[in-house]
Amino acid sequence: MHSQTWDVIIVGGGPAGLSAALMLGRARRRVLVVDAGSPRNRFAAHMHGVLGHEGTSPHDLLARGREEVRGYGVELIDGNLERVDRVAGGHAVMTSDGGTHQTRALIVATGLTDQLPSIPGLAERWGTSVLHCPYCHGWEVRDQHLGVLTTSPLSLHQAELVRQWSDRVTVFTAGLGPLSAETERRLRVRGIELVSEPVAEILGEGDAIRALRLSDGREVPVDALFTAGAPHPHDELVASLDLTRDDTPFGSFLAIDATGRTSDERIWAVGNVVTPGATVPMSIGAGAATGGAVNAALVGWDVDDALTAAQTPTEPADYWEERYAGSERVWSGRANRVLTEVAAMLPPGRALDLGCGEGADVIWLAQHGWTATGIDISPTAVRRATEAASAAGLPVEQAQFHSVDLTALPTGSYDLVSASFLHSPVRLPREAILRQAADRVAPGGHLLITSHAAPPPGSNVPHVHEHRFLTPDEEIEQLALDPQRWEVVLAESRPRDATLRDGTVATLDDVIVLVRRIGAHR
Repeated sequence: MHSQTWDVIIVGGGPAGLSAALMLGRARRRVLVVDAGSPRNRFAAHMHGVLGHEGTSPHDLLARGREEVRGYGVELIDGNLERVDRVAGGHAVMTSDGGTHQTRALIVATGLTDQLPSIPGLAERWGTSVLHCPYCHGWEVRDQHLGVLTTSPLSLHQAELVRQWSDRVTVFTAGLGPLSAETERRLRVRGIELVSEPVAEILGEGDAIRALRLSDGREVPVDALFTAGAPHPHDELVASLDLTRDDTPFGSFLAIDATGRTSDERIWAVGNVVTPGATVPMSIGAGAATGGAVNAALVGWDVDDALTAAQTPTEPADYWEERYAGSERVWSGRANRVLTEVAAMLPPGRALDLGCGEGADVIWLAQHGWTATGIDISPTAVRRATEAASAAGLPVEQAQFHSVDLTALPTGSYDLVSASFLHSPVRLPREAILRQAADRVAPGGHLLITSHAAPPPGSNVPHVHEHRFLTPDEEIEQLALDPQRWEVVLAESRPRDATLRDGTVATLDDVIVLVRRIGAHR
């Protein structure tokens, strides 16, 4: 899958990501959710404190959420983002299946991993009898003998909090080192037992906990254990973009404003990836707020694009002349690779290149034995092409250029008629031009059409008319060729790597159609 363009790509299909997707789908935005399928709470069988979904399993909530967002046209794919690059008007991303997409806005909702203490018996009970959030699980273990395994100074708050659910609480303090007298007094005054010996193993049958074995061999009975792993946010996918970060008591996280926007105006982050203490309902609410904020930003960009389009010439000749005259060089000066590969297989003859631009294709053809003519609606483009051909030492009769209306092609017949990327942000009768081009092909000659399969990344010039990029079969259908007089030689989509104007490299899909007029070659 290559060069798909979206209003928003959301990385992560947990509560925050799907909530943002729901808001954006309902706002009629084109949204893609890329989900690795590893939500933080996947180890828990039930969620609690989620209004309207009390006791629901995390899996069931996400399954219902995916169904809901699909109902508003949101697309979901399983996988990860491998790379994010800035391009004009947004970001180009590559997914783990090799697909590349362009998006106007990106929401990072990838969550985090809780890096747990490496104590035998702990990780396999995570989410069942080893717990992290008393608001999520405290009711279910109320009045039991509860343990708190400390891992950082934040564990002291967790210890005081757990006491709300039971008057039998044992805190294992080795993760904090020696406690101050004031800290000990705060805990003991609430009837909390303190154990300073390090924990060596969690004991019990199956998911249940029977006791914690200490490093000196003693066993301390508990029924459930609360602890806090070190949160590791899954934000590596944007690490190369050098976004601003905040150092917090939980670690380093992406810096965001009240809407979730990062230091890149087109990237937002929401949920546990930036707020490690957020519960499911908090993430849902944050996702909804961020979804609305992203749509508001898109609305502003839509207005900006409309203002630009209103100031853009609507006549093709005016638009393209302004495009060429306003820049020293528009194209790279290299011939189209598809044309050179096709022409190299044919005997040189007469060639006509439609929309020749600054002449690279015509010059290559002339240098390889063809008598080539290039036409373009921009006088500036034709002047530059003529100067380039002269600088290459080509005689006028070998490589000539004319500024003409593309709907009035030169008379005569040609052994090769080519049209490379004949797209236009302003109205251009492309179908009529290409049909007329087919009429100029001599018996035995070829018509070569090379076009974009989708808007190339970085192409943020708004179209002021309806434009659709065609498949190979649709290109052939529009030509309406007589199958008795024409044969299809090539009709395919072909990926290629291209360097964009900002220097980044993207994979594009080109549509290539090569047809031959049946008959003897002149």
